Amino acid sequence: MKRAIILLRRRAISSIPVLLIVVIFTFFLLESASGDAVDAYLGSIGGGDAALVQSLRESYGLDRSMFARLWLYLSSLGRLDLGWSVAFNRPVGALIAERLPNTLLLMGSATALSFGLGSALGILAGARPGSLRDRLLSIGSLIVYAIPSFWLGLVLSIVFSVKLRWFPIAAIETIASGKTGFSRALDIADHLVLPVGALALIYLALFLRVMRSGMAEAWKLDFVLFARAKGLSRSRIVLRHVARNALLPLVTMFGLQSAAMLGGSVVIESVFAIPGFGRLAQEAVNGRDAPLLMGIVVTSAVLVISVNFLVDLVYAALDPRIGASEGSV
Repeated sequence: MKRAIILLRRRAISSIPVLLIVVIFTFFLLESASGDAVDAYLGSIGGGDAALVQSLRESYGLDRSMFARLWLYLSSLGRLDLGWSVAFNRPVGALIAERLPNTLLLMGSATALSFGLGSALGILAGARPGSLRDRLLSIGSLIVYAIPSFWLGLVLSIVFSVKLRWFPIAAIETIASGKTGFSRALDIADHLVLPVGALALIYLALFLRVMRSGMAEAWKLDFVLFARAKGLSRSRIVLRHVARNALLPLVTMFGLQSAAMLGGSVVIESVFAIPGFGRLAQEAVNGRDAPLLMGIVVTSAVLVISVNFLVDLVYAALDPRIGASEGSV
């Protein structure tokens, strides 16, 4: 427990400069883009005179220098204030709080499905390397991994929603259904089957291949050869020795793919019209809403850092040498 606390403290301290670099880089990247929220607003209303333009820029602080705006944003971020959305005329924090649960639900469900099922199939494939089962699962995972997530989402939507009418075609739940409690949870689950499936299949194939490769390497290790020489059953060797050792690279891959899975959920949200981070980012780009885009990037960075915190804890639990080395530094 003490080693875990020390590990988390070190990771938290090291994540502060990472988050600061992300914020500053994103700020300058958005500043280098042509146009701003005032230009987008004037375009939507058909233009305006110079007095209106000057008034809008002063009200949103766009008349100040770039470095002055950066300092103001960093100061407000230190107070956990993500700023004010120009396009929605609402606090950025409130907008993110509305959309974030949908993205987390989609991402979390897809992660649990892909990691759990991918690990299980990887164990089946790696239990007997070179067998027919191993080859079929490896080829199938390679085919699935090569399919773009947006294309897979469109195909699933056409087949199971348009043709077969088994699942809803879009949204996170039935609009104005009046459902509450368990019936609403079932309605949301029904809407999430296709988007979760489209997102999970890609990463399921990745986790399967990583787990299978890790097990193939583990079979060559000395302690596995010793266990086989002792006469232990193959199932016991697979579950208690080979699979446990192969989980280490799988957990590492999970942490590395957390940002990619967040980006994948954004694409799936656009395909299935789910009101989450993807739709919000698209609306912010269309409205050239820099404060909202900054809030989305900062929140995404915090999510990825948090996932990697959990990965470090799991890694330390699987391999006590990790926690011991961190605690001894």
